[in-house]
Amino acid sequence: MSELDWLSQLLQIITVTGQLEVRCAYGAPWRITWNRAAANEIPYHVVVRGRAIFEDPAARTRRELTSGDIVLLPHGAAHVLHDGSGRTPVPTQQRQGAAGWMLSENDSDGEQLDLLCGRFFIAPPHDRLIRNYLPLNLVARAMDGASEDSLASATDGLAGLVGLMRMEAAGDRPGGRAVLNALSSALFTLVLRAASESATAPEGLLALAGHPRLAPAISAMLADPAKPWKLPDLADLCSMSRATFMRHFQDRLGCSALDLLTDLRMSLAANELKKPAVSTEAIAETVGYQSVSAFRRVFAEKMGMTPGEWRRLAQTGGKTAG
Repeated sequence: MSELDWLSQLLQIITVTGQLEVRCAYGAPWRITWNRAAANEIPYHVVVRGRAIFEDPAARTRRELTSGDIVLLPHGAAHVLHDGSGRTPVPTQQRQGAAGWMLSENDSDGEQLDLLCGRFFIAPPHDRLIRNYLPLNLVARAMDGASEDSLASATDGLAGLVGLMRMEAAGDRPGGRAVLNALSSALFTLVLRAASESATAPEGLLALAGHPRLAPAISAMLADPAKPWKLPDLADLCSMSRATFMRHFQDRLGCSALDLLTDLRMSLAANELKKPAVSTEAIAETVGYQSVSAFRRVFAEKMGMTPGEWRRLAQTGGKTAG
């Protein structure tokens, strides 16, 4: 792992799994409406072929998606996909695919769309971390007309992955569902990588990680969140003054470096609290607290329950599956 591999470090803390649910094969006019997702779910859509208009009413976002585009909704917002014509949609029929996902079709000869739709599941309480630090919606392009000398780029990685997903979804081969779900999980990581590497990285964690001068600080916090980090230490890593570091961090993320550090520590603590043999005192020390009472106070403030309540919930299987 490279010194600045913040994404691998983040995904060691957060458990993300993926699941393909629907393949849409439509001719225009068509329209799909998606309700708000559950707290630990992130809907995704992959335009394999054709084009679609994506609308997120809450964020007042409307944009055209074309072949190879992938949209994630980290906050699970209600949204609409349609062909853009404004005409009455042709009725659709659904049938269960052999691999466990649904095939949705219509009988229109209009402009054709091939769309894969699914969800990512994030084990609580990490859904909170994702919502706090990722934008309302996130679009990545899998095919960017890149040349052969840039085959290692994130967009080319996405293109290869989308091609595999299309191939598996088109057939009924043994293990197809397991392969598609594994590819869905990889899709989450590759979309985040592509977004952070793009010239127009969105606000939040992705923009921060793509900021070359700030990347050392976030990587250091992810690598060793229990270390008693002080602002001057983090500023030194970035070769900035304390005031400059604080200003850049706040501008990029909308919170302070110490706020992010606290959130990372609480997510790590939530993971450790699932282990019955590890005491709360030991966990407090593991995530950087000398005082167990201070740890309990911060955990309750951030998570909405005490460490003991979270441990009992985790051990009884309540809302911690994912």
